[in-house]
Amino acid sequence: MSSPTADVSVRVAWAEDAAAVAALQLRAWPVMYDGLVPAESLPSGAEALEGVTAVWTQALSRPADARHRTLVALERNRVVGFAITTPATDPDCDPVSDGELTELVLDPDERRKGHGSRLQQAAVDTLRADRFSRAVTWVVASDDVTRAFLVSAGWDSDGAHRELDLDGTGAVTLKQVRLHTALV
Repeated sequence: MSSPTADVSVRVAWAEDAAAVAALQLRAWPVMYDGLVPAESLPSGAEALEGVTAVWTQALSRPADARHRTLVALERNRVVGFAITTPATDPDCDPVSDGELTELVLDPDERRKGHGSRLQQAAVDTLRADRFSRAVTWVVASDDVTRAFLVSAGWDSDGAHRELDLDGTGAVTLKQVRLHTALV
């Protein structure tokens, strides 16, 4: 006799997912960047949701590149996470052979349920299917939990680091380190 399993999956996002992805992003960012980015710097509220939904609708309707993909993790029909894969854009990467996992975002209330592992594996499979031989991703330098999660999945530091100027003035910055993994 088998035990019941959760109704979970990962699929390519549709334009109709834009509002759910936008709402998830606005819920997740305050948790992801707590203590790193001032709360008032993060978009919030109905107006922000409307604007972010419009951006997602455009991105999901007309991807910038045939290899620019957004994947969503689902529990039943509810979006609980998303990942974005693209050709790598760093100057030391080859956009033909190097792919990038630009986002891996989970609903804060849905962590530790396997969604992140499924989403990360689906992203790697997607990058492989798009014929990339290596993948890179950037993580917040102080985010030991995310880094440990990715390292346990086969990613490792490649020594690259950067500091993002989030407000254009240098007052709000975010330090990141780059991880990579072989896809062949």
